[in-house]
Amino acid sequence: MSEQETVVNITVNGQPVEAQPGEWVIAAAERAGVYIPHFCYHPRMNSVGMCRMCIVDIDTGRGPALQPSCMVAVSEGMEVDTTSDQTRKAQDGVLEFLLLNHPLDCPVCDKGGECPLQDQTMAYGPGESRFVEEKRHFEKPIPVNDLVYLDRERCILCDRCTRFADEVAGDPLITFQDRGDQTQVNTFPDLPFSSYFSGNTVQICPVGALTAVPYRFKARPWDLIEVESTYPNPMGDRVVVQASRDQVLRYQGVDSDAVNWGWLTDKDRFSFEATASELRLRTPLVRGTPLGRIDPAGSELVETSWGQALSQAADAIKGAVASNGPQSVAVLGGARLTNEDQYVWARLAKGVIGTDNVDAQLDDGLPADAVLGLPRATINRACTPGGTVILLTPDPKEEQGTLYLRLRHAVVNDGVQLIEITPRATGLSHLTTHRLHHRPGEAAAVAAALVGGEIDAGPDGDIGGVPAAVVAGAAAALADRADQPITVILGRPSLAESADFTLDAAAELARFANLLNAGGRPGIAFLPALHRGNVLGTFDMGLGPGLLPGRITLTDGGSALAESWGSVPSSPGSDARGILKAAAEGHIDVLILLGADPLGDFPNAEQAEEALGRVGTIIASDLFLNPSAARAHIVFPAAGFAERRGTHTNMEGRITSQRQIITPPGTARADWAIATELARQLGADFGFGSPEEVWEEIARVAPSHRNLSLETIEAADDGVVVADSSIEFTSLEAPTSAPPIDAYSLRLVSSRRMYDRGTLVQHAGSLAALAPAAVLSVNPYDFDRVGVEPGTDVQVISHVGEMDMPVVADPGVPRGTAVFGYNYPDLDVRDLVDPEAPVTDLRIQTQ
Repeated sequence: MSEQETVVNITVNGQPVEAQPGEWVIAAAERAGVYIPHFCYHPRMNSVGMCRMCIVDIDTGRGPALQPSCMVAVSEGMEVDTTSDQTRKAQDGVLEFLLLNHPLDCPVCDKGGECPLQDQTMAYGPGESRFVEEKRHFEKPIPVNDLVYLDRERCILCDRCTRFADEVAGDPLITFQDRGDQTQVNTFPDLPFSSYFSGNTVQICPVGALTAVPYRFKARPWDLIEVESTYPNPMGDRVVVQASRDQVLRYQGVDSDAVNWGWLTDKDRFSFEATASELRLRTPLVRGTPLGRIDPAGSELVETSWGQALSQAADAIKGAVASNGPQSVAVLGGARLTNEDQYVWARLAKGVIGTDNVDAQLDDGLPADAVLGLPRATINRACTPGGTVILLTPDPKEEQGTLYLRLRHAVVNDGVQLIEITPRATGLSHLTTHRLHHRPGEAAAVAAALVGGEIDAGPDGDIGGVPAAVVAGAAAALADRADQPITVILGRPSLAESADFTLDAAAELARFANLLNAGGRPGIAFLPALHRGNVLGTFDMGLGPGLLPGRITLTDGGSALAESWGSVPSSPGSDARGILKAAAEGHIDVLILLGADPLGDFPNAEQAEEALGRVGTIIASDLFLNPSAARAHIVFPAAGFAERRGTHTNMEGRITSQRQIITPPGTARADWAIATELARQLGADFGFGSPEEVWEEIARVAPSHRNLSLETIEAADDGVVVADSSIEFTSLEAPTSAPPIDAYSLRLVSSRRMYDRGTLVQHAGSLAALAPAAVLSVNPYDFDRVGVEPGTDVQVISHVGEMDMPVVADPGVPRGTAVFGYNYPDLDVRDLVDPEAPVTDLRIQTQ
C-alpha cells in the first residue's frame, strides 16, 4: 500500500501534519502537539459533539467554517485554524453559556484544582459573567449508587458518563431526563447505577458533577503526590496511585493501549481503603510470650521483635528438615506478591530449604503447563478486528472486569466473533455469535465438535446439553473465519467440577490449533484468565511445583540453576491439594502461607481445617489476620501494594513496574526482604539489598528473562511481553468423563462474583456491603420438574452436605444445572461440594 493511501496531509495553524485516514481533526491536532479544548470528546468513546467547545475554523476547500473538531474527519489538503478570532469568540461564547447555571463553588468542589472547566474558563473564557439572574437548583448530592454521588447543578451535559455506561460498560442505567434547562443526568426511579464500573464515570467527568464517596472531601489535587504503577490483578491494569500524608487516597486508571485503556473496576479502584485499615498487621506476632519460645497449645498471638520471629521461624524449619527432610516444609500462596518477592521465596524454598512443595494457587486454577505450554495470545490479539474469541472461562465481567470491557468493545465495534463454551450465561452472552452452554463436565465434547470433530449427539439430540444443530452452526461459523486469529480465553468455568474437564477441552482446541498452524493460518492462541493476581509471575519465578525461574522445569534446568542457587530439589513436589492432604495426614511439619487463606479459599474446607490443625508450625506473611493467618504460630507483617517496589506479570506475560508511594505500616516489610532475612537465619546469604538487585539476578539466571533489564521495562510505555517457554502442554492420557445425571438432580456450577468475602473487599469499607447474599439460580424449566416455586427457601442436598437458601429463576442457567456462587459472605458452597468427585449433583426440596 502506498504512503498516499495511509497518510492524510493537513495543515494545523499553518504547520503540516500527517493524519491517519478517518481520524478526527481533534485527535490529529493533539498528536501534532496542538490542544483543542473540549469537554464531551473522549478518545475511547464515540464522538457526539455535545459541548461544542472544540469548534475551530476548518477549511476543506470551500472556505473556512466553524465546525466541531470532534465530529469532522480529516481530508487531504484540509486547513485547520485553532487560534482565529472566530474560534476564540466561539469558545468564549460556549464557556459563557456553560457557566450560566454552573455553581461557582470551586472551593468546596472535589474537582477543584483538576477541573477542565476551571482550566478552560481561565484559558479561553470571557473573564467575567453578564448573567445576574438566579441559577437553577437541584437537591444535592444524590447517590446514584453506593460509591458515586451526583450533583446535578454542576453537570454540563457533556454525555460522557451516559456514553460510558451505555457504550463501554453495557450498563445503560444512567441517562438524560427532562427537557430544556431542566435537562439532567440521573438514574431510573428505584434503579441505582448498579455497575461494576461506575467509578470510571467519576474519573472522566470534566466537572464535579460525579464524585466518589470514598474520596469525597479527603484531599485537594495539590495535596497529592502520585506515581504510575500496575495494579496487582490478572490484567495488570495500569494505574496512578495518589497519596497524601503517607496514606493512599485514590487510584486512577491510566490509558494503556495494550491493557486497560484507562478503565478500572470499582472493586480495584476503591480497594485502596484496605491499605489504611486499622486491622493491618504492623508488627510480627508469635503464639506465646514475646521473648519466649512458641507455645502452640492454645496461647494467643502476641507482638514480638523481628529478630525473635525470624529466629523462631528458622528454628522450626531447621527442626522439620532435620527430623523429616525438606519435603516436610511446604509453601502456599504468593500470587499477590511482586515478581521479586516470588523469586526470593522460591529460592529460599527450593535452593535453601530444598522443598518443591510450593503452590501459589489453592486448587482453583490451572497447571503451569496449560498456561505456559499452549500457544500464547495477548489481549490485543484477542481483540483483533474480524477475529474470533472462544470463551472457555468464568464470566469475565465478574472475574476480570477490564478484560470484559476490552472484549465487549471488540465485539460491538470491531466485528469480533464471540463463541461461549461455558456452563452458564456470562455478561457477554447477549453479544455472542453462538452460545454453547453445556452441562458441567462436558466441555470437551462440545469443544471437539466445535473444531471439526465428530458430532456425536446423545439420545436427546444434544452434545453435552447443547443442541447438535447449535454446535454445528458454531462450527461452521468458526471455520468461516479460520483465516483470522482465533483466541481462547482459558480459565476455570466452575469450581464445583474437576479442572480436568477444562484441560480436556483445551486439548481439543490445541489439536485444532496445530492443524491451523500447519496450514499457515494464524491459528489458535490461548489467553489464561486465572483468578489470582500475579499467577503468571509465580510460574515465571519458580513458585510452583516442578518449576524453576525462567519457565523451565526442575528436570530440565535443575542442574544449571544449582550453580547459582547451590542446590535444587531432585524431583517435583505437590500442588496445593497434595500439600494439604499431606498436612492432614501429618506429613507437613512447617507450612508457610504467603497471603494465602486455605480455610477461606481452598475448595475442600474440611481438609483445610484438618490440615492446619495438624501442622506443627504455621508461618504466615500477610497484610491481615485472615482465618488461616489467625491460626498461625508466627506471623510476619507484609508490605502491600503501593508500599513496595517491584514488577508484575499479567495474564499475557506482560511485565510492568509497581512503584512505592507510601511506607508500610508499623514495621511491615516487603516479602523479598522477609525471605532474605529468613534465608540468612538458615545460613544462606542471598546478598539482596533492594528489589533492583533481585531483578538483576532474575535477568541473569532465568532463561525466559535473560538480559531483560529494569531500564528496558521502564522505557517501554506498556511494559515488555515475555513469551519464551520451554514448557509443553501435556494433555491427560484419558479424557475425564462425568457420571450420568439422574432425572431428579441438578448439576452444580460455582464461580466467583466481583464482590465476595475476599480479604481486600471485606477490609475496604465502601465495598464490604456490596457482596450479595447467597441464592441458588435455576432455569425456569426446572422448577416444575423438581416441584418448587421461584423465590422460596429450599433445602439443597448433596452427598456431602445440605443447607437452606432461597432459589430464584435465571434463564441464563442451562436446564439441569444449578448455580451457586463461590465465596459468598453468608453461605459456603464448599459445604456442598466434594472436591474429590469430578462433578457435584444437588437435589432441592421444599423445607
